[in-house]
Amino acid sequence: MIGDMIAKARKEKGMTKTELSKLTDINIGHLTHIEKGERNPSHKALRNICKALDIPYQQLMYTYDKTINEQQESYDVVKHISYNKLLAVDSINGFIDCPSNVPSSAIALKITDDSMEPTFKKDSYVFVEFNTPLNSKDYGLFSVNDKIFIRRFQTRKGKITLKAENSSYSDIEISNDDTFYIIGKILDLKTK
Repeated sequence: MIGDMIAKARKEKGMTKTELSKLTDINIGHLTHIEKGERNPSHKALRNICKALDIPYQQLMYTYDKTINEQQESYDVVKHISYNKLLAVDSINGFIDCPSNVPSSAIALKITDDSMEPTFKKDSYVFVEFNTPLNSKDYGLFSVNDKIFIRRFQTRKGKITLKAENSSYSDIEISNDDTFYIIGKILDLKTK
């Protein structure tokens, strides 16, 4: 299935196999085998292909080991699988475009309060990369005692604090008694 998705993206981008071969330094014969599903690309090759096509890598990774059965082929499943969109979650209401500069995004999450203003506006979306270690001052998606928060992650002398940008919200000091998980990192749309 990954080959079908690569062919779909390449064609929708108006790129020939020859052009993709030159941009990725992957032999055109090998690209042909990949697109026909006869070979899977290495992770490095897939990253290069996605970069050349200006599409998110992770979205295609979800299709890596998938095969298409006869029933799926009958309704042209590849036509109905997205390679450049993320599920927008605020009540599971649809899709949102995935910017190419945050290709490791796993989900787009709608901000439902003003706790992170002015950095993140209420009703805007943030893009989350799951299971990513954070550095101090990174923005993240967290679970604290079964409640979900978007906050700035801060560590100092071994203590973890989740900071709100809006001063009307309290910071969250994580204690040993708290059930605390880093769900993911909020990706910066400004950097490539």
